[in-house]
Amino acid sequence: MSLFSSRKTRVVDTDILVIGGGFGGCGATYESRYWGRNLKITLVEKANIERSGAVAHGLSAINCYMGMRWGENQPEDFVRYARGDLMGLVREDLIFDIARHVDSTVHKFEEWGLPIMLNPETGRYQREGKWQIMIHGESYKPIIAEAARKSASEVFNRIMVTHLLMDKTHPSRVAGAVGFSVRDRHFYVFRAKAVIVAAGGASHIFRPRSIGEGVGRTWYAPWSSASAYGLVLHAGARMIQMENRIVLARFKDGYGPVGAWFLLLKAYATNAYGVNYEAARLDEIKALVGHYAETTPIPTCLRNHAMLQEIKAGNGPIYMHTQEVLDSRAKEEIGWEDFLDMTVGQAVVWASQNIDPKEKPSELITSEPYVMGSHATCSGAWASGPEDCAPADYQWGYNRMTTVEGLFGAGDTIGGSAHKFSSGSFTEGRLAGKAAIRYVMDLKGEPPQVDETQIKLLEKTIFKPLENYAVGRNEIVAGSVAPSYLTPLQGLQRLEKLMDEYAGGISTFYVTSEPMLKRGLELLTLLREDLDHLGAEDIHQLQRAWELQHRVWTAEAVLRHTLYRQETRWPGYYYRGDFPKLDDGGWHVFTASQYDAKTGEWHMSKLPVHHIIA
Repeated sequence: MSLFSSRKTRVVDTDILVIGGGFGGCGATYESRYWGRNLKITLVEKANIERSGAVAHGLSAINCYMGMRWGENQPEDFVRYARGDLMGLVREDLIFDIARHVDSTVHKFEEWGLPIMLNPETGRYQREGKWQIMIHGESYKPIIAEAARKSASEVFNRIMVTHLLMDKTHPSRVAGAVGFSVRDRHFYVFRAKAVIVAAGGASHIFRPRSIGEGVGRTWYAPWSSASAYGLVLHAGARMIQMENRIVLARFKDGYGPVGAWFLLLKAYATNAYGVNYEAARLDEIKALVGHYAETTPIPTCLRNHAMLQEIKAGNGPIYMHTQEVLDSRAKEEIGWEDFLDMTVGQAVVWASQNIDPKEKPSELITSEPYVMGSHATCSGAWASGPEDCAPADYQWGYNRMTTVEGLFGAGDTIGGSAHKFSSGSFTEGRLAGKAAIRYVMDLKGEPPQVDETQIKLLEKTIFKPLENYAVGRNEIVAGSVAPSYLTPLQGLQRLEKLMDEYAGGISTFYVTSEPMLKRGLELLTLLREDLDHLGAEDIHQLQRAWELQHRVWTAEAVLRHTLYRQETRWPGYYYRGDFPKLDDGGWHVFTASQYDAKTGEWHMSKLPVHHIIA
C-alpha cells in the first residue's frame, strides 16, 4: 500500500543522544558540548525545542535559586527544605549536587537575556519566597532553547521516540533509540554511545477535573506523556518512588498556580466561614504524621490534607482572599502577569465568571495527581550520585547514570531529587551531560552494537497501529465504534478512569487500598492486551498511540509501587485506607521496582535512605 511504501528509514550515528528538549534536555545538550568539543551531540524532541517541555508557555518565577553570592541560602539549607517537604525521603546527594550548581545556571540565564526582576531596595533578585525569584518569563523557553540549538550538532524536532535500543553484545547497555517523524512518517534509528533521557513526566494518567468545554485541561503540561519513565523502565532501569505522585492546590477550573499569591503577595486562604483551616487542623495532622507536621514550612501534602478535610466536612468552598492584598497598581500587575506569563486560561476563567481579584476572593481546589520527578515529588529512575558526596551504595561510577549502562537522565527522569523545577532541571541536565561525555571518552574503542533484528521488530511494532486502522476502518459500526481496533483517545479514557477510581484519584478523595489496587492491576492488564489492537488513522494519531503506551507502562509502575508501600507517607497526595498512618519504622525507605520486558515480570524491593546533611 502507498501509505506504507513511502516510509523511509533514516539512521543517525552520534556520540551523545539527548531525548527531550525541555529544560533538562537543553541543559544536557549545552553542557555536553562544553566538555565534548569534538563529539557529536544530537538532540531529539517530539515537538519543537523553541516551545516544548513544561515551561513551553512561559513562567513567572524561577523556583530553585540559592542566592549564595549574597549569603541568602546554602545548598545544605535546600536539602533540609526538600527533605522536610517530602516527609524525610529524598536522595540528599542528588539534591545537594543540584543546589551547589544551580546559581551558576541562573546567572547564565540572565546573561542569555532572561529578564529577572530586581528588588529596588537591595539590588538583588526579587524574592517570591525563600527559594524563588521573580522573572518576566514569557520567553523563558526560547532563550534556553537557543543555547541548546547552538550547542547541538543536530536538532531533530517532531520525532517521537518510542523505544530505547540495547547493545547486541551487552544486553544491560543502551545503544540508542528508535522513533518516527510526526511530519513525514519516516522511521528513525539513532545509534549512540550514551543516551540522556530528559523527556517529560506524566499528566493524563489520572482523570482530570476538567470536563465538557474544559476537557483535557490540566495543570502539568498535557503533552507530558510519561516518556521520561516509559522509555527507561521498559529498558530495565530500576525505578524509585513511583507512588510519590503530586497533587497541587490550584485556582479552581483554570489551574492557575498559587505560589506568587501566597509567597510574594502574601494572600491567605480560608474555608467558606473565614477560618484558617490549616492552623485549626494542626493537632489532627500531628496525630497522623508525628513530628513531620512541625516542619517549617509545613509540607505541601499536609496543606493539601487540611484542605481536603475541610471540603469533606462541608466547610467549602476554599477561598484565597486576593482582594485583601491587591492594594496597589504594582501588586495588581504582578498578580495578572503571574497568569499571563504561563496560565492564560486562569485569566480567562476569571473574566468568564465575572471575578475581579481586587473585589472578591477566588476558589481553590486540589488537582488530579501527576507523576513527575522535577517538581515537589520524587518519581523516577534510580541514579548514580556524585562521587564526592554520594554514599557508596548510591554510586556506580558516573553521575546521573541509571542502572542501565550508558543511560543517563535529567529532570523528570531522575527520582529522589525533588524541587528542582526549571533551573534545577537544566542544572541536572548539565550534570548528566558532563558525566555522559566522560563515559563516552572512557569507552574509547568499545562503542555499543545495535541489533538489526531488534530494529526491524521495533519498526513493525511502532507502525502497527496504522496497519490496524487501514485494515479495520471499513468495519466501523457507528461513529467511532470499531470491532477490530481501539483509538488512542478511547484507550486514554479507559486508563484515566481506571487510575482515578482504583489508584487514588479525585473521585475517591485520593484514597486507595490493597483490594482496589489489585483490581486496578487486573483492569490494567486487560487494557494492555487491548493496546495490541490500537488503531491510528494518521501519523498524529500514531503519536497519540505511543504516548498512551508510555502512560500505561508508567501507570503500572505507579500501581505496583503504591501497593508495595504499606503506609500513608504523603497524606494529601494519596491515602492507603488500609494503612492510614505514616510508619517510619518499616517504611523510611525508597520503594524500588525493576521491569523485565522479556518476561513481563516486576521485581519490587526497598532501598535505603541515607541522610548526609545534619
